Amino acid sequence: MLRVAVEFAAGLPKKKLGSPDPFASVVFKDEKKKTKHVSSDLNPVWNEALEFDLKGVPLDYSSYIDVIVKDYETLGKDKLIGSAKVSLKDLASSQVKSLPVKNLALMDENGKSIGATISMTIGYEPPAGAVTNPQDQQDAGGEEGDVTDGEGHGAVTSPGEPGKKIWSRIRKPYSLANKPQDFQIRVRVIEGRQLPGNNIKPVVKVHVCRETHRTRVRKGNNPYFDEIFFFNVNMLPSELFDEVVSFRVYNSNSFRADCLMGEFKLDIGYIYDEPAHCIMKKWILLNDPDDSSSGAKGYLKVSMFVLGTGDEPPVERKQQDNDKDDVESNLLLPAGVSLRWVTLKLKVFRAEDIPQMDESITQTLKEAFGGQENKKNLVDPFVEAWFAGKKLCTQIIEKNANPEWNQQLNLQVKFPSMCEKIKLTVFDWDRLSGNDVIGTTYLDLTKIASSGGEIEVETGSSEMGFLPTFGPCYINLYGSPREFSVLSDPYEDLNLGKGEGTAYRGRILVELSTKLDGKPDKFVEEIPSDDLLVVQKYQRRRKYCLCAVFHSATMIQEPGEPIQFEVSIGNYGNKMDLTCKPLASTTQYSCAVFDGNNYYYLPWADTKPVISVTSFWEDISHRLDSLNILLYISDRLQTNLSALQSAVQSKATDARLVEIWLKLINQLMEDISSFRIPDMEGKPNLTALDIQQKMSRDSALENIMKGAKHLFEEATDVNKSLSVIEGWLDKLKELAEEPQNSMPDVIIWMLRGEKRVAYTRIPAHKVLYSSYSEQACGQYCGKTQTVFMKYPMDNKKGLKIPVQLRVNMWLGLATEEKKFNHYAEGIFSVFAELYENQSQVLGKWGTTSLLNRSKFSDVTGKVKLKQEYFLPPVGWEWEGDWGVDPEKTLLTEADAGHTEFVDEVYENQTRLPGGEWKLAAEPYTDVNGEKIQGPTEIECPPGWKWEDNWTFDENRAVDEKGWEYGITIPPDDKPKSWVATEKMYHVHRRRRMIRPRKRIPGAKTADKKDAGDAEGWEYSSLIGWKFHRKQRSSDTFRRRLWRRKMTPADRIGASAIFKLEGALGVDMESKSDEKGTKTETSVKQFGANTPTVSCTFDQSNMYHLRVYVYQARSLTALDKDSFSDPYVHVSFLHHSQTTETIRSTLNPTWDQTLIFKNVEIYGDPQSLAQNPPIVVMEIFDSDQVGKDEMLGRSTCVPMVKLTSGMDASPKLLWEPVTYKNAPAGEILVAAELFLKTKGNDTELPLIPPKRGEKLYMVPQGVRPVVQLTAIEVLAWGLRNMKTYQLAPVTSPSLVVECGGERVQTAVIKNMKKCPNFAGNVLLLKVLLPKEEMYSPPIVLKVIDHRPFGRKPVVGQCTINSLEEFRCDPYATVAEVAMSSKAALMAASPRDLHVNIDDGRQHLLEAQREKEKESVDWWSKFYASVGEREKCRPYLDKGYDTLEVYDHELESVKEFMGLTDFCSTFKLQRGKNESDDDDPAVVGEFKGSFKVYPLPDDPGVPPPPQQFRELPDSVSQECVVRIYVAQAIDLQPKDNNSKCDPYIKISLGKKSIDDRDNYIPYTLNPVFGRMFELICFLPQDKDLKIAVYDFDLLSRDEKVGETVIDLENRLLSRFGSYCGLPQTYCISGPNQWHDQLKPSKILEQLARWKGLSPPRSEDNGNTLSLGGRLYSLSDFEANKEIHEHLGPPSERIALHVLRTQGLVPEHVETRTLYSSFQPTLPQGKLQMWVDIFPKSLGPAGPPFDISPRKAKKYFLRVIVWNTTDVVLDDTSVTGENMSDIYVKGWMPGMEEEKQKTDVHYRSLDGDGNFNWRFVFGFEYLPAEQLCLVSKKEHFWSLDKSEFRIPPKLTVQIWDNDKFSLDDYLGAIELDLHHLINPSKTPNKCSLSMVPDGTTPLKSDQLKSLFDQKSVRGWWPCYMDKDGKRELGGKVELTLEIVNEKEADERPAGKGRDEPNMNPKLDPPKRPETSFFWFSNPCKTFRFIVWRRFKWLFVGLVVLILVLLFIGILLFSLPNYISMKIVKPFN
Repeated sequence: MLRVAVEFAAGLPKKKLGSPDPFASVVFKDEKKKTKHVSSDLNPVWNEALEFDLKGVPLDYSSYIDVIVKDYETLGKDKLIGSAKVSLKDLASSQVKSLPVKNLALMDENGKSIGATISMTIGYEPPAGAVTNPQDQQDAGGEEGDVTDGEGHGAVTSPGEPGKKIWSRIRKPYSLANKPQDFQIRVRVIEGRQLPGNNIKPVVKVHVCRETHRTRVRKGNNPYFDEIFFFNVNMLPSELFDEVVSFRVYNSNSFRADCLMGEFKLDIGYIYDEPAHCIMKKWILLNDPDDSSSGAKGYLKVSMFVLGTGDEPPVERKQQDNDKDDVESNLLLPAGVSLRWVTLKLKVFRAEDIPQMDESITQTLKEAFGGQENKKNLVDPFVEAWFAGKKLCTQIIEKNANPEWNQQLNLQVKFPSMCEKIKLTVFDWDRLSGNDVIGTTYLDLTKIASSGGEIEVETGSSEMGFLPTFGPCYINLYGSPREFSVLSDPYEDLNLGKGEGTAYRGRILVELSTKLDGKPDKFVEEIPSDDLLVVQKYQRRRKYCLCAVFHSATMIQEPGEPIQFEVSIGNYGNKMDLTCKPLASTTQYSCAVFDGNNYYYLPWADTKPVISVTSFWEDISHRLDSLNILLYISDRLQTNLSALQSAVQSKATDARLVEIWLKLINQLMEDISSFRIPDMEGKPNLTALDIQQKMSRDSALENIMKGAKHLFEEATDVNKSLSVIEGWLDKLKELAEEPQNSMPDVIIWMLRGEKRVAYTRIPAHKVLYSSYSEQACGQYCGKTQTVFMKYPMDNKKGLKIPVQLRVNMWLGLATEEKKFNHYAEGIFSVFAELYENQSQVLGKWGTTSLLNRSKFSDVTGKVKLKQEYFLPPVGWEWEGDWGVDPEKTLLTEADAGHTEFVDEVYENQTRLPGGEWKLAAEPYTDVNGEKIQGPTEIECPPGWKWEDNWTFDENRAVDEKGWEYGITIPPDDKPKSWVATEKMYHVHRRRRMIRPRKRIPGAKTADKKDAGDAEGWEYSSLIGWKFHRKQRSSDTFRRRLWRRKMTPADRIGASAIFKLEGALGVDMESKSDEKGTKTETSVKQFGANTPTVSCTFDQSNMYHLRVYVYQARSLTALDKDSFSDPYVHVSFLHHSQTTETIRSTLNPTWDQTLIFKNVEIYGDPQSLAQNPPIVVMEIFDSDQVGKDEMLGRSTCVPMVKLTSGMDASPKLLWEPVTYKNAPAGEILVAAELFLKTKGNDTELPLIPPKRGEKLYMVPQGVRPVVQLTAIEVLAWGLRNMKTYQLAPVTSPSLVVECGGERVQTAVIKNMKKCPNFAGNVLLLKVLLPKEEMYSPPIVLKVIDHRPFGRKPVVGQCTINSLEEFRCDPYATVAEVAMSSKAALMAASPRDLHVNIDDGRQHLLEAQREKEKESVDWWSKFYASVGEREKCRPYLDKGYDTLEVYDHELESVKEFMGLTDFCSTFKLQRGKNESDDDDPAVVGEFKGSFKVYPLPDDPGVPPPPQQFRELPDSVSQECVVRIYVAQAIDLQPKDNNSKCDPYIKISLGKKSIDDRDNYIPYTLNPVFGRMFELICFLPQDKDLKIAVYDFDLLSRDEKVGETVIDLENRLLSRFGSYCGLPQTYCISGPNQWHDQLKPSKILEQLARWKGLSPPRSEDNGNTLSLGGRLYSLSDFEANKEIHEHLGPPSERIALHVLRTQGLVPEHVETRTLYSSFQPTLPQGKLQMWVDIFPKSLGPAGPPFDISPRKAKKYFLRVIVWNTTDVVLDDTSVTGENMSDIYVKGWMPGMEEEKQKTDVHYRSLDGDGNFNWRFVFGFEYLPAEQLCLVSKKEHFWSLDKSEFRIPPKLTVQIWDNDKFSLDDYLGAIELDLHHLINPSKTPNKCSLSMVPDGTTPLKSDQLKSLFDQKSVRGWWPCYMDKDGKRELGGKVELTLEIVNEKEADERPAGKGRDEPNMNPKLDPPKRPETSFFWFSNPCKTFRFIVWRRFKWLFVGLVVLILVLLFIGILLFSLPNYISMKIVKPFN
């Protein structure tokens, strides 16, 4: 009994009108009880007890009640007020008898609290005899607490399964390019098992990436689908791997509401992680998505694979699914894991620093009414958590930038989950529009949980795993910049987590823990206050100080507005955010200066800007120290590993390799043992995850240590150990990931003027100081690092660098700020600054007309300042007084940095329309029309000299005198546009006068300090940014800078700058125009005026840099002629130089040294040597017209030499070139940087040799060592040349270039007739480097000789590696006479007639015919692939098998791609128009190369030529036979996910279209077609075999095609023109079909190999070749000798040939590709090709490979009797009875259902039928499947063919005349695995039927096809509530007969004629069996009489008695009267 006493509720919400009339209802297990309602009360008291009867079932662990409070309505529906859920698990465990529930919060429909509560008491009495479940109790006790305690180490073992792992899988990093690309997901749904329900019709829907496919509808609980679906997508790999594949099984019979039977979901990334990216034939467990407590809803067997570019689909063997296909062992789950429900408890506490997201319209209204509110709170945040398709949200907190939610989100999921990331998104709620995303972050379960059990091989121990746990810890959000604008945010995608966030957008405090089993009461609940107190200690802040010194800002692309840098960490230092304390976080503005070559830089010289930011964060040093130590170890390992890899690559000596290897191992062991990860005990902010991570890191390091020791002792081969070391490195990198990193990144922004332009993010731990150890400090803490800044969301992907910074950063706790003094270089000084502004009116300077500027302001002029109001910050004092100090970096002289400069002046004239031209009012102006000095007044500045006199610039759109004309349109006083021709209406003209000047080398330019105004004024013609020193006549505005120095009052050293918090004081008297804006403006000004800090270096050092640019390779083609004209900009700090341009090449060799003579660098040379600035090389393509385009960028670290004694010369290395973050070639460079101590060049190495006036070459010692090498070129021919400029290529020749040498072939006269070169072999002698890594590529160019001497390059190809062509020139024997058939054709054609007739014609034709029936080519094929049951008699006869390759013949290793004679090189042309595509292929070159060294001594004779004895390069006619056997897994092209494939073949100009023989509705068609064509090789060398999809109305679509190069097959010496069979047969199915007999082929082979001809002796039983004797008996020892074999001499010749490595008789599997998805396979084709040159005589007979036909079989089923059938009806007279009939069909042929007659009124469940069903079906014995052909829809054109396992379904029904028949039970019998029936009905029970979980023993199952006939009893059952119930037993005879037997022994359906074999007599049914309606007499006899017999007798007696009495009464008066009267007396 369960009693719920509902007491009272409190705080119910009011209605709009009046108060509610509340009542409470309680729901327990679908039973609902209510209290009475209380009229209009917000705090109702009910005090009512509601009782629930438990019906004998005790409460279990998951029991709960729902409490619902509604508002009672007299009319209409009661309205919900709130509801709550109460778990009864405490009562279930019988610990307590009653459970008081006080003040339970009520929720609305969305799970949000409504602020009301309800109280009640629940009492429980367990039913009699109920035992509490010990398992539940144990669960309740052991796992009630969260399982992620520190002490328990989170190792959860659930009861009953000790030590099973809960979590498994670490995602591997994918090596896929991060750009959208093609993928194909294939899903094959094979079959279902144990789907719930009766008489169901299941259908499966598969949903992937917004696309859904469904299977056909099947019948039954174990449906067989076998359908494959293809999903093609084009997207980013990272996005694709987070997408989900979902399987849903629906019952198509049922109504739509409840038709979902079960579903399963999994990440695509999970599939991609599996080996070969596939999951093959696994069972998946379906569950109900809504009801977490329910069990399995059946199983589905599926295969899935994900194909990326270049992936091969795995071959799925369609073997028979054996009976052992047991579901449990083949379930798709991580190893050894059982799925369990877990609750991920995500506690969301609070957030900080959320940016403003809403407009302030309402705000301004409030202010208008005098309200005050802060702008920053314009945001209404809430958090959404998403995991595995489930979403939960916290409540919305309005108008709060630092909200506290304090809610727990309970995500309930199956675990281990196939999904890996919890996505947390913070939204800003909007009333009207959609919610805006504030930021997105992820919790990656693989990083916050561990499966443990990653057993290390060496130790055999395994670590314990732990469940997901995280925090409490802050997570930082990044996204678009914080500044709020009303317009849409262009960077909004960054907030969705796409791309790298550019700015900090707040942080949220969360905690995650995991609870096993049990169901959460609510999905969203409040966090109890105790937990809030616990989390307080995780929020303790400490002060951190960050200092950054900017050393240089270089490589700026263009000048422009002045530049400023801002450094922020979190929100501290963000100058545009008014909520923060102002800090010295921005540098002074500076203008960029030209570096003399290509870029601009900021001229900071010896005064470097400094920023200092203080901020407050949690102390997580224990995490970051561990992180930095791990990074330190892995960085050192990475450095050593790279050194080792490059040594291996450059083929270093073994001793050198071992030396590097030993250094690596020793250093690794030393690092791990000496740099320990800090202990966690007693650290603040310690979380469960910290302890787990510490343990797993320690054990992993220990394992690496053991492995290193093991390698050190055991290893023998350096190369083999590389992969082990790489594995350690990956492991270290994986350990060095810190999920709980709550310290935000340091973000540096570059601002131009006031606009944010570029940013960079530096993780805080990289610059963090740690007192733990030196290694625990960040990698760049206190060190100068080079940073390339980025544009936010750069679509050009880093094509241009906004700026390259050298910056030195230090971040540390304020308590350790003194440590900063050790790191600081230079002298820090702090100033206050303000500008004095004046303007000129009527020639007088004053402050009257300053417009909107104040007299004193900041640098921008917008903020008003006064000297008197400046106050130094606390702890600082003034030093000295205000003084004028000109700011040098803001002056922009136009010629700064240039060596040549052109001065320009415009001369202006005006007129009235039609009048004379006169000088204008301002005769001389600049280009903008501003007045400047005339040409006569301009002087040449000191340090410059004039190059020429003033001239008019005529190279513009001007007339011949240089004038251009314009018209002024008021209100402008100058024309806006100019034209070159004079018209009458023009009123204004001007011309440009120019005069070039040049800097005098070595002359000192005027020092900036002397020049200019003595009072320090700077002048400008407009109020803007451009200021100059010298006053000009056009200037109207001037200003000067006042500065005042500050010093710290109480401390010394650089760390004092951290005390600079707050601003310097401000003018408080700002006259605010509007009311209320005063505070705001003061806040603005408060932030704007921070002190400026700079660092002065007293000493600078001069350096000398040499950059050796040797060569580049594989650059991108950007010109139309398929090449580029590359040159390199080399930039180092503020210097840059350019190499020479090399014309038309993609592999330029510059061989140039760039010398940077005097590079001034400030700071300590030692620290520079540790961390030198990098050299940046940007490669450009020079264009005559237009702008030079960039080809890529590369960097290189110079070798620093501080003393002249260091003599190690740098080594040239290949540095990768990247273009838009993708590889774009390599460049071979090195650089060295020398410190100049004496100031002159004496201590420098010698100047390298010159090549021309200014070009230096790469010196000896750096450049590679070369050797004279021969390159032999076999130029065979050109193929498939496409047109060039619309004209065909008719007379091409080939140019081969390598290492500066070139050679050209003769011209091909007629490409159409014979596209081969006449002279085939060319020789190049080149100086090639000895080291392979330096060797230049071979470049092939095809030149077409056109009329008028034009010779365009029509195609080119670069061959990068010469390694594969290197050979030993003396090793070749006569074997090089390469070709096979081709050479044979060159020989004279003799003895050509093939004599197959060997006098055995008298073999019986009849025997042949019979054999033909049982043995066909397919028998041979199946015998070869091992499908034995499909080829029975074939194997026994000892016939040949063939080789079935599961890929192309060209991919077979032994045959070298059939390019042993010559390879095919693709020729390309043109620039890369679109970024992703490869250049267009415009033809092919056939040829080969041999590379070998030549002797240095000219006296020694050169080695012999390598290419000799070549075949004739002439054209020849051939017969080609193409055999296509079958296709596999074609891509579907029709809406029904199928295809109607047919074959189309094209060869040269001929094509064959096999459209009439298309095969409907299939993806795996068996074609069995042979095509024969005649062609000329080499012109028609490309054979294209395409598969098309037949469509009646629309155009046929191409599925895919494959191309075979017939020329390679003919020329190859592997005999690939026609494979060699195993035996030589002259008749039978394997008759010899080559043109030449084996003995002939062997003779030719001997001749080519230079051996003496083969001699056959002893009647051909032995044969000698090449000094070896072969005997026939050795070859045919265990073989069966059959009548088809030919004579022994030929047989032995064939056996010997098969030992020579030639191509055997084969079938190849070729992949089909389509242009629609060129990189993804579209299916496969199994086929082969034979080629027969006509010159060798007629070809042999072809094979017949027609497909097999299905055989007709009949299944005869005799239904004899039934018994124990459920009695479903009640008769009129109250008896239980059933009207039984039996229905049967074969699945797939449901429309041929047959049923027996009805056995009426069975009273005991027995039924007698003697009824025959006859089912005819087409059967493929070889495949053991039925072939069903039927139209799918009435509108279908063709019948679809399905292959379905042969099964029989038998059902028992109860016949009802006036309602639907009732279903009583069924059984499905698999005819191949037939359940043995029982002989008697008593033994027949449900235990005979397998339940799917336990595999049956094989003796219980027999195949009816072997047994032919079987009789017995089988049980029929039905499902009731998931359990089986017996519905009856049926006695059947099953018999299978083939067509012939059916004719011999006919039998009719039912009991129709011919009723024989056996004859069926009408059943002897009891007389009671009849249909009442049609048999009234029987009805009376058996129903009425039997039941009412005595009633009838009684009635008759009664009637007789009544009659008697009636007659008596009738006759009595007469009688009496007679008696009285006695008339006859």
